[in-house]
Amino acid sequence: MPMPRHTHCTDHAHSTDDEGRTSDAPAGSEGDGITRRRVLHGAGAVAVAGLAGCIGGDGGGDGDDAPAAITVPDGATCDVCGMVIVQHPGPTSLIFYEDEQPAGHDNPARFDSTWEAFQFDFERSGWSRQAFYVTDYSAVDYEIRSDDGQQLISRHAAAGDFADANDVTFVVGSEVLGTMGRDLIAFSEESDAESFADEYGGDLGTIDDVTPELISSLGM
Repeated sequence: MPMPRHTHCTDHAHSTDDEGRTSDAPAGSEGDGITRRRVLHGAGAVAVAGLAGCIGGDGGGDGDDAPAAITVPDGATCDVCGMVIVQHPGPTSLIFYEDEQPAGHDNPARFDSTWEAFQFDFERSGWSRQAFYVTDYSAVDYEIRSDDGQQLISRHAAAGDFADANDVTFVVGSEVLGTMGRDLIAFSEESDAESFADEYGGDLGTIDDVTPELISSLGM
């Protein structure tokens, strides 16, 4: 698969999502200025390795009967922070649960960041995941937008924009922000993740490397 096309542009006051709507940049969110790429499941994972894999469930859609990803409705809000998802930049995530559902609507649970999806799931350790989907930035023409000194990545929330969270490489904590600040930006092609981290910093990892401590460090 060829590298996804992405563009750089500047918006001095607001970020604009993929449908032309305008929203404020994520308040109080700053990148860490990481200038070199590290690998979470290598030496950089020592501090959190003891909790790796305690996520509870197998991740994305396992088996032929797993629910397929859906397009996030225009008015859908994040099940953690309550913000309208498509009106803001950054990764989108969906989680389907077996015999459980988020408050106020049917499955899937939906999120305006990836770290919030993991947080939601960690806090519901008794729930059984059927599928976990994340925006696949290898599959979309994404945009990096400069807004008031911050670099923001575009939102992509159509059904075809998602990949199984088991099958992606995450770039974690790069200089590029989403709605809720630093995030996990997913690529189905590992080479795309490596190129992104080389340009914008951050660590590389898989779903097995994501721990509550890691999520807490992003959600400050």
